[in-house]
Amino acid sequence: MKNISAKRITEAVKKLFLEANFNLPGDVLKALQFALKKETNRRAKNIISEIIENQKIARKEKIPICQDTGSAVVFIELGQDVKITGGGLNEAINKGVKQAYCDGYLRKSIVSDPLERKNTGDNTPAVIHTEIVKGDNLKISVLAKGGGAENVSVIKNFPPSTEINEIKKFVVGVVKNAGANACPPLVVGIGIGGTIDTVGTLTKKALLRNLSSPNKDKNYAKLEKEILSEINKTGIGPMALGGKTTALAVFIEPASCHITSLPVAVNLQCHAVRRTKAVL
Repeated sequence: MKNISAKRITEAVKKLFLEANFNLPGDVLKALQFALKKETNRRAKNIISEIIENQKIARKEKIPICQDTGSAVVFIELGQDVKITGGGLNEAINKGVKQAYCDGYLRKSIVSDPLERKNTGDNTPAVIHTEIVKGDNLKISVLAKGGGAENVSVIKNFPPSTEINEIKKFVVGVVKNAGANACPPLVVGIGIGGTIDTVGTLTKKALLRNLSSPNKDKNYAKLEKEILSEINKTGIGPMALGGKTTALAVFIEPASCHITSLPVAVNLQCHAVRRTKAVL
């Protein structure tokens, strides 16, 4: 049995959200630099250049990549041989989020009640997904998810007889309808299967993937590539002002589902892909 203190978890979560909001991941930066080279639209090239410059300033000055510093989404893989001491897991995570957003002067965007709209003042509570796994490690993956792209994300229940081309059209349609509101270029997370309450979580898992990591299943990897191509053929481009680069990547996470069901969720992520992870 391995003991991990709640205090250590809080410190790790704080560090991760500060890092995520100040530093664009290297794989995302590499994808933007590649897109800049292949882009032929002058306006699109200028926008991508500005995005690259923006992240450089944010990294150097330790200021947010975007003024919307997002909802705090946390995925926990808790080893079954781990014992958390000195406090509860969720409490420790929320304490770390609070410290990151208050001490780091990050915008607090969470309201306690969806109708009363009163801000909690510290960006908590976090959205926490916990999975029990083998081993004695605690893996923490965080995603600072902005509201603009989240608001134009969609879940739809298809009949099980639906053909793959219909799903492709649905995903591309979500991107088209989002337009500038999702702040392209995008990373598109797709969940297929599960239930209405789990398919959205699949999309968030998809957004945690490195941009150079296609699906391990060759059929889904092929589908990811095809959807990415269709999205970039729309000509929406960076900030929806035209160009070849509407999306940087498309990722699919599938799950088992009922014989009568085929839920599909599309979660759009703006170019500010603020994610990172740590293992304790």
